[in-house]
Amino acid sequence: MKGTVYKSTGSWYQVKADDGRFFKCRIKGKFRIKGIKSTNPVAVGDRVEFKLEDSGEEEQNGVITGIGERENYIIRKSVNLSKQTHIIASNIDQAFLLVTLNNPPTFTTFIDRFLVTAEAYHIKAILLFNKIDTYKPEELDEVKYMAAMYRQIGYECIGISAKTGKNVEQVKELMQDKTSMISGHSGTGKSTLINAIEPKLDLKTTKISEQHRQGQHTTTFAEMFDLDFGARIIDTPGIKGFGVVDMEKEELGVYFPEFFARKQDCKFYNCLHLEEPKCAVKEALEAGEIPWSRYKSYLQILKGEDEQNYRFDNHQQE
Repeated sequence: MKGTVYKSTGSWYQVKADDGRFFKCRIKGKFRIKGIKSTNPVAVGDRVEFKLEDSGEEEQNGVITGIGERENYIIRKSVNLSKQTHIIASNIDQAFLLVTLNNPPTFTTFIDRFLVTAEAYHIKAILLFNKIDTYKPEELDEVKYMAAMYRQIGYECIGISAKTGKNVEQVKELMQDKTSMISGHSGTGKSTLINAIEPKLDLKTTKISEQHRQGQHTTTFAEMFDLDFGARIIDTPGIKGFGVVDMEKEELGVYFPEFFARKQDCKFYNCLHLEEPKCAVKEALEAGEIPWSRYKSYLQILKGEDEQNYRFDNHQQE
């Protein structure tokens, strides 16, 4: 039988067969995909082959026997000591990143790492600036500044309020007939947004921890849902940090669109935009055409430094 993985709990997978039925499946023994070392060999969104086990019980469970070739996937490196990689979801049309200015803060370093990963795997990324109903005028100005910065690069940015429903219809229109992933820190409002889009799902939400001003994990495993208006959405666990996986130094600049657009004007074709003479990226940086926050994120990833060491908002350092 063939189907799509809708939920992964680490040991069991919920698979929706092509005939619409759901089955609880597992994998037997070691299951490795060539070229990918990750903590989860099977991810939500994977197309799989499975066979049913005859257990004598009414509810039949299955065993996954094969995984179809992935069109794309979003992968991250854990920021803890293990440095293990984890595939968040596969075969997605677009990825929404929920950004909040505070409560909890989303730093530009985190945003840039997410965008770089989406670029590397040819996934359209859209930034949703949530909780705009809660900001003071000066905070709203800061959000508009960030959105303008990313729009200039070419990313779609939408100010929303999942709580009041502001611009939620606009997000729904973008999701029509697509498989979308929603990501962001815990507490940015992923579950609240999904509930606003499809109230009958009634996903669990929690309040922000007052002590730490950050969200409590309500989603522990990625899960895909079918929506009434012809779309699928993948809810993902809140992630603290986003480690970029397996990128060559020479290719990193390709995943910063505003760098890539200027690369041909650099004196050296293999310019890393560091100390090289006549570097078009550095010239654009000095001219104010490229934000310093983006260049700082680029340097950080290039040097393999952890995002966790930079818990500040880069664009405030200019």
